[in-house]
Amino acid sequence: MIRVRERGGLGGRLAALGIGLGMALVATASVAGAAPGAAAVRAAAGSGTVTFALPSGASPNYIFPITPGAEYSIGNLTDFQPLMFRPLYWIGSGTQLVPSRALSLAQPPRFLNGDRAVQITLNHYVWSDGAPVTARDAQFYFNLLRANKAQWGGYVTGDFPDFITRFTINSTRTFTLTFNRSYAPAWLINNELPIITPLPQQAWDKTSARSAVGNYDLTTKGAVAVYTYLSHQSASLGTYATNPLWQVVDGPFRLTSYITSTGYSVFVPNARYAGPVKPRIAKLIELPFTSNSAEFDALRAGQVDYGYIPTTDLSLKGYFTSRGAVVQAWPDVGINYVVLNYTNKQMAPFFRQLYIRQALQLMVNEPLWIKRILKGYGYPDYGPVPVLPKGPYVSRYEQDNPYPYSPARAARLLVAHGWRVVKNGTSTCTRPGSAANECGAGIRGGAPLTFNVVYASGSVQYEQEMEDWKSAATAVGLTLNLSAVPFNTVISIANPCTKGPTCTWDLAMWGGWSFGSPYPTGGQVLSPANAGGYSDPINTANVRATHVSSRPTAMFTYENYVARTLPMIFWVNNPLQISVIAKQLHGVVQNAVSALTPEYWSIGP
Repeated sequence: MIRVRERGGLGGRLAALGIGLGMALVATASVAGAAPGAAAVRAAAGSGTVTFALPSGASPNYIFPITPGAEYSIGNLTDFQPLMFRPLYWIGSGTQLVPSRALSLAQPPRFLNGDRAVQITLNHYVWSDGAPVTARDAQFYFNLLRANKAQWGGYVTGDFPDFITRFTINSTRTFTLTFNRSYAPAWLINNELPIITPLPQQAWDKTSARSAVGNYDLTTKGAVAVYTYLSHQSASLGTYATNPLWQVVDGPFRLTSYITSTGYSVFVPNARYAGPVKPRIAKLIELPFTSNSAEFDALRAGQVDYGYIPTTDLSLKGYFTSRGAVVQAWPDVGINYVVLNYTNKQMAPFFRQLYIRQALQLMVNEPLWIKRILKGYGYPDYGPVPVLPKGPYVSRYEQDNPYPYSPARAARLLVAHGWRVVKNGTSTCTRPGSAANECGAGIRGGAPLTFNVVYASGSVQYEQEMEDWKSAATAVGLTLNLSAVPFNTVISIANPCTKGPTCTWDLAMWGGWSFGSPYPTGGQVLSPANAGGYSDPINTANVRATHVSSRPTAMFTYENYVARTLPMIFWVNNPLQISVIAKQLHGVVQNAVSALTPEYWSIGP
């Protein structure tokens, strides 16, 4: 499972100008929306309340656990929904990249018939209304997703749920999934089976607020009607804390307050949570912010128990450690990259040329950015498999950086393909055509090398990296027109274009993707339904091979092809954030797949 990244401080979550040590700014206006004042928040914290800083400009906005692509983000998929609705398998045991037996709803899967089927037995969990979590609840989720898969942000043709030919309920807590062929257990355990999130069929199997609960999901027509009703309810953000639907939960927390305009959220323990780790705090407040500078103001003012330091303020970490706070990087199994829009009819001919993609990549100076912009906290990203945390699937080819920074090499590539390179100007095509030494099919004579780049706003880090990229590009006469917009706007517009002339984006960056598992196949990042509309039959075959073979060689073939052919522009990577954890907050473990586990947290001396 893969999610759009947007944690804070260093990367996916956006950075902004910091404040000096002499500024003790306590301004509740820095917290987005009509949140309680600082005094009220800190008074509550003394009685067992924990305040957690949400990604700036990227607050949760979708509660129904079948999430559309426009809301398919960490803000919803890890910071919000799993607190209330738990997946079949929880990936990440502490900082280890393995499924957690303690936090998973089910016992380890039992594979059958040469990995053509799997039998799953649920542990003893109950819904907050007292009903048990059953195999029927897992089937309810599966039926809704199968009938409405095109609406789901994680859908990839051929993957879940397409490869499952039969869902069989064996008993109240046991069910069997039959596949259309044998699949790699590593792929199934880490990527596919955790998708299943049992939903309360006994409370949600309805087609309207007035209809009685039934078994509508057992037919495709009924499953569509139920999904339509539930997704419509999820679109009504103002009812999140009051709608009886969303109060039926099996996770450790339930939502009691939500501010529509900002995503400010208040959770309290689910008294009937049956998991082995019961919440130890009385209340969890997720605080939204309009910028990272606003978050940092609140952090220094003591309004946040668990926040982050923006890149520009890393020199001030001593301010927090001197007060007993823990400052540490939050690692992530993720990659960072710039998306190319292959469905933009005007720009696609450019992006289809490997040499142009290579030229764009050759002007990304990752080592310099890690040193100067990320203050040593970043790490390189030269391909589709994360280099860190270390795992068995990173190839030597990717690690060695196939395209190290070199504007001179980029210029030579352009000249060799028929471009008149104008340093500090705009290069133009002088040899149109599709021969090896010409500009390429679809590129007209005199065409300029000019691209529009949209990226997530509010981040000094991104702004600095983008400006450096743009500056390097001018050395070969390649113009990058930069435009910063809010994170949620980037992920909403950076999708394949369907109406030709309305398509205005060329390149986009929001902070990369976080793999929800230690098995980083490209099923979602580079599927035919990817954000840029990229499609390559060789890549598709390579991805499929990683689904049927757990051998590292299958992953190496996939990643080496992508690292060489550059369907996207790989970008410097970074931890999710540099966290600041207050002295009084205990039990925090920063999960390597970005999941929150506040049931472990406690407040004390």
